[in-house]
Amino acid sequence: MERFMQAPEVLFRIAGVPITETVFVGWMVMLFFIGAGFAVTRTLRERPGIVQATAEMMVSGFRSLVSDTMGQDKLGFYAFVGSLILFVFLSNILGVTGLRPPTSDVNITMGMAILTFMMVQFYRFKAKGVLGYVKSFGEPLVFLFPLNIISELAAPVSLGMRLFGNILGGTIIVALIYDVIPLGAPVPFHLYFDLFVGAVQTYIFAMLTMVFVKMAME
Repeated sequence: MERFMQAPEVLFRIAGVPITETVFVGWMVMLFFIGAGFAVTRTLRERPGIVQATAEMMVSGFRSLVSDTMGQDKLGFYAFVGSLILFVFLSNILGVTGLRPPTSDVNITMGMAILTFMMVQFYRFKAKGVLGYVKSFGEPLVFLFPLNIISELAAPVSLGMRLFGNILGGTIIVALIYDVIPLGAPVPFHLYFDLFVGAVQTYIFAMLTMVFVKMAME
């Protein structure tokens, strides 16, 4: 359990840059989905098998989620949102395998939160122009400008820290339970903290990302 209370272990270095356990596992998650996507799209059939049908259902689900949350005119975001959901969900539930979940590393969750922040600023600037972008921070009253700036900067911090805190907390709690309960008994706790909480936090992260981007474009 002690390893979960410490910073992620550095496995190796590339050009002097330390590659931690969580970063390496995160790469493996991305490679898994890239490989799976390549394999599925190379064998498409008019009468889909189980794998292709499952993939099509997932894509349809992502499109529906984006359409319902952001509007039909923003359906183009479904690929980004779908990729985000798949990566975060699998990263969240990897604790079941005994691996350290990538989302239990604040660097990874804040990296995704900063990506969302950059998207929000880009689409706000694109939708409002230079003058409208600056004026948007003075709404509804000009003297609220500093507070709106602080609120804007606090959004990615809240987004990243919420996911990090919930996943790391669940990982530590399960590890503590394994220390005091015989092997096998904590399985229900694993199912709750890794699967249920992992799914809920994935949904929250994706929903907040979509809401932030949608609000920036209005």
